[in-house]
Amino acid sequence: MKTQTLILFLFLLTGVFNKSNADTIPPVLDTIETQKIYFDDEIRQSAEDSLRLSIDGKKAFLYGKAKIEYQNTTITAAYIEIDWNKKTIYASFTIDSAGNKIDIPVFNEEAQSFKAEEIIYNFKTKKCRIKKITTKEGDGYILSKSVKKVADDIFYLHKGDYTTCDAEKPHFSIRANKIKLITGKKIVTGPAYLTFFRVPTPLFFPFGYFPNNDKKSSGLIIPSYGESTNMGFFLKDGGYYLTLSNKMDLSLKSDIYTQGSWNLKSLLRYNNRYRYNGSLKISYGNMKNSYTGFPDYSEKKDFHVKWSHKQDQKSNPSLTFSANVEAGSSTYHRNNSYEANDYLKNTMSSNINLSKSWSNGFFNNLNLSLRHSQNISTKNINLTLPDISLNSKRIYPFKLMGNSAKTQWYDKISVKYGMNSKNTISTNDSLLFTKGSLSKFRNGVKQHIPISTSINILKHLTMSPSFNFTERWYLSQISKTWDSNDSILITDTIHKFTRGHDYSFSTNLNTKIYGLLEFQKGKIAGIRHVLSPNISLTYSPDFSDRKYGYYKKVQINNDGDTQVYSIMNNGIYGSPSNTKEGAINFSLSNIFEMKVRNKKDSTENSRKIKLLENLGISSSYNIFADSLRFSNIRLTARTRLFDVFDITFASDYDPYIANANRTNRINQFELFTNKRIARLKSFRTSIGLSINNNSFISKDNMQREDEQKRSTHDIPWNLSANYSLTYNKGHNIAAFADTIQSLTFSGNFKITKNWKIGFRSGYDFDEKKLTYSSVDIYRDLHCWEMLFNWIPLGYHRSYSLTIRVKAAALRDLKYEKKKDWFTPEYN
Repeated sequence: MKTQTLILFLFLLTGVFNKSNADTIPPVLDTIETQKIYFDDEIRQSAEDSLRLSIDGKKAFLYGKAKIEYQNTTITAAYIEIDWNKKTIYASFTIDSAGNKIDIPVFNEEAQSFKAEEIIYNFKTKKCRIKKITTKEGDGYILSKSVKKVADDIFYLHKGDYTTCDAEKPHFSIRANKIKLITGKKIVTGPAYLTFFRVPTPLFFPFGYFPNNDKKSSGLIIPSYGESTNMGFFLKDGGYYLTLSNKMDLSLKSDIYTQGSWNLKSLLRYNNRYRYNGSLKISYGNMKNSYTGFPDYSEKKDFHVKWSHKQDQKSNPSLTFSANVEAGSSTYHRNNSYEANDYLKNTMSSNINLSKSWSNGFFNNLNLSLRHSQNISTKNINLTLPDISLNSKRIYPFKLMGNSAKTQWYDKISVKYGMNSKNTISTNDSLLFTKGSLSKFRNGVKQHIPISTSINILKHLTMSPSFNFTERWYLSQISKTWDSNDSILITDTIHKFTRGHDYSFSTNLNTKIYGLLEFQKGKIAGIRHVLSPNISLTYSPDFSDRKYGYYKKVQINNDGDTQVYSIMNNGIYGSPSNTKEGAINFSLSNIFEMKVRNKKDSTENSRKIKLLENLGISSSYNIFADSLRFSNIRLTARTRLFDVFDITFASDYDPYIANANRTNRINQFELFTNKRIARLKSFRTSIGLSINNNSFISKDNMQREDEQKRSTHDIPWNLSANYSLTYNKGHNIAAFADTIQSLTFSGNFKITKNWKIGFRSGYDFDEKKLTYSSVDIYRDLHCWEMLFNWIPLGYHRSYSLTIRVKAAALRDLKYEKKKDWFTPEYN
């Protein structure tokens, strides 16, 4: 009795001398070993209001933001009562003058934390009884009227709710009479049902299982459902998810239609942290239209493979591997995808690349790549298996030669070696794996040695002469003979090692000229013009001489006419030139900029505006051509106006007149015949528009409105559009010119805090109708969300409505309605 009284007296002292600061009761007094009966460790307590002790009842009472810390357990509440007889700690809330519950008890024990109206904690057994609990577990929350804590991480709940809504009164929940919670592992319920605003619904679950940890776990994938006019009702994307390891997972899904169509899909994902990551997706399906035996019945098998792999650059900077592979049947995306980017895709391409670099030695890098491209419309496929390039470092053989400390012109002479080799084929996808397709591969090796330097002339001119040597290796050559009996030209392929070389010289001269027009008054401070002229000369000899053996002569008709052909005519890297070439290339580019003063007339804060980002003209002149020495004149321009419009323009002009049949040019200048410098052959222009809610607000006004907490521009929106026009007249008159126009536009508007609308469309000027169009509507429902997609016209005409829980833990709790009217492609 004396021992118990002494303990209570010591506890009282901790609160009397300092009501707001925590004190400590030592776990063991040297003379009182029996204190271990009550506490196994020190206890810290504090109370903002007061502390009262009942010696007869062996109780302590803490009032006003009370707090108890015992071992790894912390309890805070408006009121805490400690009972030494029952070895319990009782905590509860209080009610303020407005009738609101305040200082609701909070229980913290290591990773566990929850709120409750009442807590009874046994500090001996560490068991707990709780009333009206609210606790966060993973992505969700648990609410219950009565809870028993029977172990460190096990709770039993009576009449509880599980929800992912963080509102004080949840908008929905899954309610069950019995719930077992194992902290950090799982939540298991008995029979449960769905409630909205605490109102029960007929949606019943025989049991509930909710993983409650960061680890991935295997499980079922709930499908979505809908209706297709031509293929019947369907279940989409249902299947099973497998956790193969902490670095790899696999999902197996399928689509099933009531009229017999089906699609199987697998997605393998892997991630080895700090080394590499990637995914492999394989799909195979059988699409049926109508019913077997009906006249309109058709069937098409589709497949699709997509693999992406990315290596972390830090794992091995000198050796990198990456892959981006996509291949499949030409109708797969149109038959199986509702995504606009997939539906509108016209090509599929792949690239697998292995790269090795060296910091020391002669060679700089080695690249090995496998490439594939496939045109969905034409069904043409190109394969390059492989493409190899090997390059050396740039060597300066005369650098620092002699004792001169000044850099000489010969110090900049550099030599480099490069090698390329590839094996490629271009064919129709249906003929790719047929017999004899391997013989259609074209391959070869090209080696090149460029020698170059740069020389400054009169400080303002830069001349860059260069010499290029190229050698080609092939495993075959062609031979042409005239068959006088059948009067046909026969072309044979002879499999033998064939080599051919050529070389060329070139020099380039360029400079920059600056013009500046300044204004002392007004908003415009000045206009600057940057002129960049460039002229280059290239020369390559004629390699058709018989001494080289690269070109041969063959009879082509019974009259004895002959033709010169290259034995490397079909070579993947071409063949040496059969004519002497000497071209003078000249170009002129212009940049126009304007400097604008701000309102305070401070030059330090003036801003630059580009009036024209580029205005260029270019052409060339062939010295050794016997006629038509001038090439077409090309004019290009690019600018951006008001940070809203992007404008580009490119056109080609021919300085020679066309022949009478309008099929080709003849050696007569337009200037002398038609009194004009050149005639227009083609042009292309595009105008892009991109605006948003901040586009027409100056930076000064935006800053001022931000300071005033502006509200008129709180609704974000953006709109983009692009118009392009291609005009191709060739040698014809304007009436026979080909004109292609296209217009696309898209945008989205967040009309309120919770509503967002997006759209995309375009216009076909030839068909005079809208192209692929879609409307997307999104509604934020706090803990739920609504998504509506509508494709009102075209091949993929459809709509889908989805209302689902936001949180990933209950993402399969949703309502879906889908319907489409498209007919699969079978050709």
